[in-house]
Amino acid sequence: MPVSWTGSGPDLSIALDRHAGRPLRAQLENELRQAIQDGRLEPGERMPSSRVLADQLGISRRLVTDCYEQLVSEGYLVSHPGAATIVSPGVQRVSPAPRPRADMSEYEFNFRPFVPDPASFPRADWLWAAGQASRGLPSARLGYEDEARGLVDLREVIAAYVRRVRGAVAQPDNVVVTAGFTQAIGLVLRALNEQGIRTVAVEDPGSTYRQDVAGRIGMTCVPIPVDDDGLDVTALASSGVSVVVVTPAHQSPTGAVMSAERRHALIDWAKRTDGLVIEDDYDAEFRYDKSPIGTLQGLAPERVVLLGSVSKSLAPGLRIGWVVCPSHLVDPVADGKYFDDGGSPVLDHLILAELLRSGRFDRHLRRMRQVYGARRSVLLEALEDVGPAVSVTGAAAGLHLVLNLPAGVSEPNVIEEAARWSVGLRGMSRFWLESGSDRPAQLVLGFGLLSERGIREGIRRVSDVLTSY
Repeated sequence: MPVSWTGSGPDLSIALDRHAGRPLRAQLENELRQAIQDGRLEPGERMPSSRVLADQLGISRRLVTDCYEQLVSEGYLVSHPGAATIVSPGVQRVSPAPRPRADMSEYEFNFRPFVPDPASFPRADWLWAAGQASRGLPSARLGYEDEARGLVDLREVIAAYVRRVRGAVAQPDNVVVTAGFTQAIGLVLRALNEQGIRTVAVEDPGSTYRQDVAGRIGMTCVPIPVDDDGLDVTALASSGVSVVVVTPAHQSPTGAVMSAERRHALIDWAKRTDGLVIEDDYDAEFRYDKSPIGTLQGLAPERVVLLGSVSKSLAPGLRIGWVVCPSHLVDPVADGKYFDDGGSPVLDHLILAELLRSGRFDRHLRRMRQVYGARRSVLLEALEDVGPAVSVTGAAAGLHLVLNLPAGVSEPNVIEEAARWSVGLRGMSRFWLESGSDRPAQLVLGFGLLSERGIREGIRRVSDVLTSY
C-alpha cells in the first residue's frame, strides 16, 4: 500500500548531469522510469507537483510538465485535472521479488518457539511513559548525547532491576545498553576477538545464530554437549576454550535448568582457567513450576558477562538490550557500540526507564506470567490427550517446551505432515551443531504466539501425526 503523503511530500532522489551531453528532459524521464520500475516509487504513490520538482532540480516547470505528460502517455503515470499526478496503479516492477525467509511461512497454528505475543505489548503504558519522559525534557538531551553506553537514566534503572530481580551484581558504570541481544552478543565477541580470542564454546544443541555471529566476526565455535543438568563442564574443560556462551536459567532449546553443582563447577572453571562466561538471560522472567533462578553473574561478576533484553518481556521490535560487563570489558564494548551506531535512541531509553521505574513494567510481567502460564497449561493438557507415547521436558520456564516423540517416529515427517494441516512445528534437529545419527526425535513447541483455543485446535489437528509418522 503506497504512503499517502501530506503536504508536498518528500523530495525525490534524482540527479541530473548538465555536462552529460544528454537533454535534461531525457535524463529526467529515464530517472523517473527507473524509480518506478525498481520500486522506489510505488504504484499509486503521489508524485511531487511540477513546481516543487522543478524548484528541487533547478529546471523549468515546463520541462517537468512535458516529462510528466510523456510518462502519462507511456502508462507510467496517471493524471487527472485538479488532482495530483500519481504512479500508475497497474505498473509492474521489473526488479526481482525478495527471497522469502525460511521462517516466514504462514500457518494457521504456529508453534514457533522463543517468540512472545506481539499483541500483548502494553501500548497504553508505553504511551503514558512516553508522555512522562517527554514532559519537561531539556532540548539539549535530544542532541548528540556523548553516552555510547546508553543514557545514564536507563543504565541506572537496568542496574537496579537486574540486582533486584535477577540477583546480579551491577552498577550503571558497567552497563552498556544495546540494540537488542543481536548487537549485545556481537559487541562482546568482537571485543574478545580484538583481544586475540579466536574460539568460543557454545551449547549443543543451541542457537545456530550465535555460531553465525561468531563466524562473521572471524571466530570459531566449539560445540559443548548439554544434558538435563545443563552444560557439560567436564567437556568444556577438555576443549581448551577460554570463553563459553550459556543459557543457564532455561537452556535454549532443551529447557534444562543448570543445576547448582554445574553452576559452581562452571564458575570454578572460569576462575581456574582465567576464562569468561557469557550468560544469555533471554527468558528468565517467565517461570512457572519453580522459584526464579539467580544469575551466574551474581556469583562471579568479573568472570561472567550478563546479556539481557526486553525482547521477550515487551517486544522484539523495541530493539533494546544490555550488557552487564566485567570491568575490563566495559570500555571495549562501549567503544564497539559507539562505532556501530553512535549510540541509541534517547527518547526510547527515557521511556523504558520510566516504564521500569514506575512499576508498570513489573505489573505487565505479572500479567504476562499468568497469560503464558495458562497457555502452557493448556498445551500440556492437550499433549496429555495425545497419549503416553509422547512426553514433555523443559517446561518449567520460558515460552517453549520440548516434546519427545515416540521411538520410530520421524521428526521431519511429522513436521512436513503437520504443515499440510497448517500447523507450524519446529524440530530439535535444527538446533544441533554437530551431526549425529542417534539423536532422539523431538519438537520444540512455542506457546507465546497462540491463544488457548489455538493451542487446543493446533494439537488436535496433529494428534495422530505426532505418533504415526
